[in-house]
Amino acid sequence: MKSISLYVPGKTFIYKIDPITKLFYIAVAIIIPIVAPAQIVSYICLAVSLLIILFGKIIKKVLPIISFSAIILVTVVIIQGLFKLDNKTPMFSIGPLTFYKEGLSYALVICMRVFNILFAFSILVLTTKPSDLIESLVRKGLSPKIGYVLDSVLQIIPEMTATMSTITDAQRSRGLETEGKLSTRIKAFFPLIGPVVMNSLVATRERAMALEVRGFNSKREKSFLNEEFKSPYSRVLQWTLTLLLILTILWRILS
Repeated sequence: MKSISLYVPGKTFIYKIDPITKLFYIAVAIIIPIVAPAQIVSYICLAVSLLIILFGKIIKKVLPIISFSAIILVTVVIIQGLFKLDNKTPMFSIGPLTFYKEGLSYALVICMRVFNILFAFSILVLTTKPSDLIESLVRKGLSPKIGYVLDSVLQIIPEMTATMSTITDAQRSRGLETEGKLSTRIKAFFPLIGPVVMNSLVATRERAMALEVRGFNSKREKSFLNEEFKSPYSRVLQWTLTLLLILTILWRILS
């Protein structure tokens, strides 16, 4: 069966960086804004990730993720702007609702950190094959069993989406109405979700059998089909990111 993932094929510079270095970048991009909570730090990290996404030519795939998250973050802005405990300074009003500066500032920090995390992970997920990522981690000493679990997590959403699309088309061909009013969609939900769940269970059982046949639980030392991918400047990038993180921590301690 063809592997399904969020990976987008490409030839830009970001594809020439190995998965371990991208993991380094995620860790640094997430930790630095927490260690140095100034808003300007979050803006810088966000801008760096956005530039990588733009030059990596994956912005079209990132936009749906950001759009979905933005809908959720709007509720954070509303709740914090209206009801944060230390709200004191009114900023603007919409009808009877008054939004406060303290709550909106705090909501902005949350939004920036969430977008920063989403951008950083998008760089990894959209430009790295799950198999390459897991293989790199296993080479570094990760248990193959944990690697398989991580690989499954990375692929479960796109796989279920593809399965849902196939089953929806099949049910439509049988005369099931899946579009239209809300009541029609609700009626179509259970005939669609049942086969999706059953298909996922069957697929899980088939994978378990396939892994067992291939000696997944064997105690012998395992070899790798592909040669290890190493970027010529991976070490430089990893040491640079590590140094940047250390300097940020020292700056926070000494300030």
